[in-house]
Amino acid sequence: MAMMRTLLLVGILLSAGALCVTARMRASAPPAETSQLSPAASLGKKIFFDPTLSASGKMACATCHNPAYAYGPPNASAVQYGGPHLKSSGYRAVPSLRYILNYVPVWTHVQDTNPIEQLAEADTAPTGGYTWDGRYNSLHAQAMLPFFSTVEMDNRSVNELATKLSQASYAGELRAVFGKDIFAQPARAVANAALAVQQFELQDNSFHPYTSKFDQWLDGKATLTPQELRGKQLFDNPNSGNCASCHIDERGANGAHPLFTDFQFEALGVPRNNEIPWNRDPRYHDMGLCGPFRKDAASKDPANCGLFRTPALRNVAIRHVFFHNGRFHSLREALQFYVQRDTNPEKWYPVPPGGTVEKFNDLPAADRKNVDTIDMPLDRHPGQKPVWNEHDIDDVIAFLKTLDDQDVPERMNALGAETAHDSAK
Repeated sequence: MAMMRTLLLVGILLSAGALCVTARMRASAPPAETSQLSPAASLGKKIFFDPTLSASGKMACATCHNPAYAYGPPNASAVQYGGPHLKSSGYRAVPSLRYILNYVPVWTHVQDTNPIEQLAEADTAPTGGYTWDGRYNSLHAQAMLPFFSTVEMDNRSVNELATKLSQASYAGELRAVFGKDIFAQPARAVANAALAVQQFELQDNSFHPYTSKFDQWLDGKATLTPQELRGKQLFDNPNSGNCASCHIDERGANGAHPLFTDFQFEALGVPRNNEIPWNRDPRYHDMGLCGPFRKDAASKDPANCGLFRTPALRNVAIRHVFFHNGRFHSLREALQFYVQRDTNPEKWYPVPPGGTVEKFNDLPAADRKNVDTIDMPLDRHPGQKPVWNEHDIDDVIAFLKTLDDQDVPERMNALGAETAHDSAK
């Protein structure tokens, strides 16, 4: 019965859809050891970088969560491609794994039940959980999912993955860490492999280095330039960008450096992205909290449709894909959309011949009312002046670049040199 329950759990994970889609690129080499890892974490590191665990034999967790790109995607593709031939399209943009994994709160949505409180208090925003739709409260479950997703590593059964693990060069370490009989129970072997990956992600300092200029500035070891300070002021100003209302940039109560996310959910009305093959079907809609992957009670609440979790912004300046659907491919364009969405909607959304701008066109018409049109700068109207001009955006970009960790350009340069060397062969 225990085996059946474990297999059922894996089946539920499989039916939930993709978490981290794969890239049509090989995984980067593992980062140098940056902290003393436990035996389980050292094992998890090998699993994280092992492409032989996939159906294609060509991708690992690190293929799309590449350490050279702050454990984010290594290219500008809106979604990545996996499966047995690396031709199966993912559903959402790949997020970075840096910083947030050991801080994600459990999924919570506190709602008033007293009628008086419902009238007097605004509804609290949904918060927490892993992935863009927060459907997992366990990093262990998140680590397990890509192994079985058909658009990722595409193992079709627990037995298939357990067999690959038993044939891996580190199979002896699995036995040493989790017991010599681990492969006698395939479901246990798979669950423990995911646990090892979890420990690697939590323990290795490369997932949370705090080496950016911003961190040094917080510690009094660096000085921001006038342009960077102007950018921070624009970022913080509640009557301007108002970014810090969600992407918190102040120290925590315990003095901890900020993660630049409040882990809450927001509907921004990002335009539909026709680069995603699934969007060729006009009936397909990625509704975030309402599905298609989330299946719990939260997905049945119409007020949740179109909401996605606020991403962290550390190392955002090195990315080439932005928002949950990867609609934009430069930081400048993403910021322009943010401040011009409502002042110049025709720039971002389709305009049918003789018709009006079709705002928030990635959501069904009935759910577009959930998009935030209240908070600055999303409360403006056509004809009004955007809260930022291009010079302001330059300043904000300068500030956001201070969030890049020191190792990122070094890793990217090393990866570029390695790729050039391979191409010359």
